[in-house]
Amino acid sequence: MVNSHASALPDRALADVRDRALMSTSVPMALLDATAENLPVIWVNDAFEQVTGYDVEEARRRQTAILGDTALQGPDLVRLRDGLRAGREIAHTIVLRRGDGTQLACRVHLSPVRAGDDGPLTHWVAALQDLTEQLSHDAEQAAMVETERRERRSLGLIAQVSDLLMDVDDPHALREIATILRRAVVGWAAFYLNDGGLRIADGIDAGRPPTGKGSRHGEGPAVRDVGPDAVQQLLDAETDRPVELALGGSYGLGSASAWLAQQAEAELGAADGDEDRSVLVFPLPGRRRVLGVLVVHAHDGHGLRSLEPSVRTVLDLTARRVGLVIDNARLYDREHRLAETLQRAMLPEQAEVDGLDVWTYYAPNSENAQVGGDWYDVLQVSTDVVGVVIGDVVGHDVEAAASMGQLRSVVRSYIFDITTPGPVLERVDQLVAGMRVPRPAGLVLSTLTRSEDRWRLEYSRAGHLPALLVRAGHVTPLDAAGGPLIGFGGVPRSTGAVELDAGDVVVYYTDGLIERRDRGLRDGLAALSAVAAGVTARDAAGVGEELLSRLADHPEDDVAVVVVRVPSPLDTSARTRSPRRRRWSLPSEAASIGRARHAVVRTCQAWGIEDVANAELVVSELVANAVLHGFGHVSLQLYDTGDGLRIEVEDANPAPPVTTDGHPGRVGGFGMQIVERLADWGWRQSRGGKLVWAKVRPGSLPATGR
Repeated sequence: MVNSHASALPDRALADVRDRALMSTSVPMALLDATAENLPVIWVNDAFEQVTGYDVEEARRRQTAILGDTALQGPDLVRLRDGLRAGREIAHTIVLRRGDGTQLACRVHLSPVRAGDDGPLTHWVAALQDLTEQLSHDAEQAAMVETERRERRSLGLIAQVSDLLMDVDDPHALREIATILRRAVVGWAAFYLNDGGLRIADGIDAGRPPTGKGSRHGEGPAVRDVGPDAVQQLLDAETDRPVELALGGSYGLGSASAWLAQQAEAELGAADGDEDRSVLVFPLPGRRRVLGVLVVHAHDGHGLRSLEPSVRTVLDLTARRVGLVIDNARLYDREHRLAETLQRAMLPEQAEVDGLDVWTYYAPNSENAQVGGDWYDVLQVSTDVVGVVIGDVVGHDVEAAASMGQLRSVVRSYIFDITTPGPVLERVDQLVAGMRVPRPAGLVLSTLTRSEDRWRLEYSRAGHLPALLVRAGHVTPLDAAGGPLIGFGGVPRSTGAVELDAGDVVVYYTDGLIERRDRGLRDGLAALSAVAAGVTARDAAGVGEELLSRLADHPEDDVAVVVVRVPSPLDTSARTRSPRRRRWSLPSEAASIGRARHAVVRTCQAWGIEDVANAELVVSELVANAVLHGFGHVSLQLYDTGDGLRIEVEDANPAPPVTTDGHPGRVGGFGMQIVERLADWGWRQSRGGKLVWAKVRPGSLPATGR
């Protein structure tokens, strides 16, 4: 084909053009003699000289070393020799050494040249394809893939750490995070928190506040002429960069560096000939102070410089996230404790009410730091007048609680001067408008006035749900005398009235008792009315307990309930006054059992209740069960029901109590069996766990029976 196209040129002219074309092409080419042994190079073009750095003579001298330079494997050599013997085209990737000593990665294409169409093989044409740029691109791609893989691994590790930190109550969260780091990026890892000195930490332990500067961290041998305490500098926030701590270094007596080096060396154990080991110490920063350190030992045992950037990033982010979560958990715990103290201080001490049976209940929403705006009050205004108020301030924070406290004080001050609810709320409207109370509030204010043997209930509502009158199984909403929220009055407030009969029950409540995400307010009111109509209890406490057990098992908001019952001659109890109440919040520890028994003894003596020994045994068993089998704080409440003592113990474990035969190692010995012999008891779900109650039966066992 070529000859036919080139037939216009003489053979000499054609050969000259072909030679010049081969010499001028940018493809490095060489001509090998196929008839001689070892295929000697007999010609190379200019591109070959430029790429390799040597001419035809140098190429011939280096030819015997080419196969050694290429480092072809056995199978490649076999295919190369077979192809040469068969005289077919061959392509191989080889590495040539240039004239300046550098290496050239290239693809060699060997094409056979024969004498005529079917003549013998006379020459081989070798064409080189420079792979340097392609290999560089492939290397860049591989590096990008590796970088992406490391970034994915880093993101995966941080996601795992974040998932573990979601459960701040997990006692082993920090240990599990250290295990993840050890498996993925370092040889060993551990967390140490600075709580009264450094200590190994498996969990966050939100209840322990961090220490300040100058803490002493254990004891150690006295060392002179030591350098600065690098770990203490981290704890004191004098530096925010991770430090390298040599395990064999000399550190001061009781210093953080000495203690930490000793702990790390004990954890790592003996190393194979590695006497210069070191660990890397990363700070756990909080908002205002460093809360502890993350200590790691790299796989190679070397320092910070040996860490890959991705590993350094993972360790930095892990330390910062752990520090922030610990700080948040401890901040929440401090606010939680403060809120609980504030809430207990604002709960009213229920006054003794002559001639009425009154029961009260309040539970703030546990998701809002135990501070709520719901409130109630029961006041003995005079010998024959009792005031009852229940209200709700918008919000679940300290400001809402403060607004509630202001309103409570204002209502208390006015109701002693004006016993008609409507005019009282008018005065409250005027004063609240001047005080600029920041939160809207609704309430129901009522007074119960005794005349001979009858009680008259007067009430006024300010944007609040109506109280319910329960009479002989029928429920009537006291929905008259309605008006706007407190502070938005400006018009006279009306007063509703109803005459109460013996056995009547009035239920005051806030919307947390009936409101749920899965039902409307109207349906909630209907559910409350149905439950109240079916209550069979003959005392206010029993009515309240039935309402809570049916409606407040999983409240979504604050719950306040006041139950007022007019005693009936048919009651088995001769009680004519409301139950007195005392409450305690106890830590979940064995010492609380003794504190609870002491509290019961003193309370029974103050209230003149007999059978103190029986009550002491019952409360001992209930609190012991809460301490041993529950978790969280234990709440103890005592009620003087008029015909005995009611004991309520609440803990955070929702599992019900179980009657057992007891075992030798258990406090109380006979479990709930002793409670059954001494009291009527039951339990119900509460907002944060369960509540177990027991009403001690008088004379159940003699005092020596325990």
